[in-house]
Amino acid sequence: MSEATPLGQFLRARREALSPEDVGLPAGGRRRVRGLRREEVALRAGVSSDYYMRLEQGRETSPSSQVLDAIAQALLLDDEATDHLRRLTLGSEWRRRRQADVSPQLLRLMDTWTEAPAFALGPALDVLAANALAVALHSGFERFDNLARMVFVDPAGRDFYRDWDRAAQSCVAEIRAAYGYDPESPRIAQVVETLSAQSGEFAELWARHDVKSKAQEGKNLRHPQVGDLEIQFSAFTVNGAPHQQLVVYQAEPASPTSEAFARLRSLAAKPVSADEEVAERDLTPTER
Repeated sequence: MSEATPLGQFLRARREALSPEDVGLPAGGRRRVRGLRREEVALRAGVSSDYYMRLEQGRETSPSSQVLDAIAQALLLDDEATDHLRRLTLGSEWRRRRQADVSPQLLRLMDTWTEAPAFALGPALDVLAANALAVALHSGFERFDNLARMVFVDPAGRDFYRDWDRAAQSCVAEIRAAYGYDPESPRIAQVVETLSAQSGEFAELWARHDVKSKAQEGKNLRHPQVGDLEIQFSAFTVNGAPHQQLVVYQAEPASPTSEAFARLRSLAAKPVSADEEVAERDLTPTER
């Protein structure tokens, strides 16, 4: 029986990612299934095998908080993956509608940042708005419209992201984290379906169910006109639009990257909104 729910899909993926040795079990002989058996997870979590099987098969959708904690420990989930597990058990009535428009106040704020690329992202990594320096930074792409499309489909992606594997894994894990907040999101479903059809690498990473939100860390980029960049970035949740993120790139003062940003400013246009800069972002195969 195939899994009927996002919860079941996630549980199975995380179970199959573990080996018996990971949880202190003997490897034994040849196994018919990849990873741990359902019975082994159930035993570690202190629930019946039948109950755990119903969770994976989508026939049980409302486990208690205690059961979720026990399963998270049994599957060796980290804090972020455990939060994701909890969100997958919440009903659709809990989920808030996403706000697609960027507030005028945020647009004006980004407009004032002339020395730092800044842009707003939606849950599916759609670029909702960007300031002039961010547009100039991404000028080598066909469109500055959706970070996942840019990484996996746009020819410029593999040159722009010097650590492409890391960027690819991060993109998929961020969409997976957003999916946990709203598994019924049409936009996320559209992006996942289209990119899975266009990129086998995306499909493979999506099937792993890795979860990771944006965090403060470094990025190594390569711009076609100003060269290599070593940047730090920060991501912030936007008050009033909790499913939007404001991403800001920064350079160390007096560094080669800071000098490169100065050269980028000469390439920058005015700040644009998604309606102005991203005229087309449907991500359908027939439009590519």
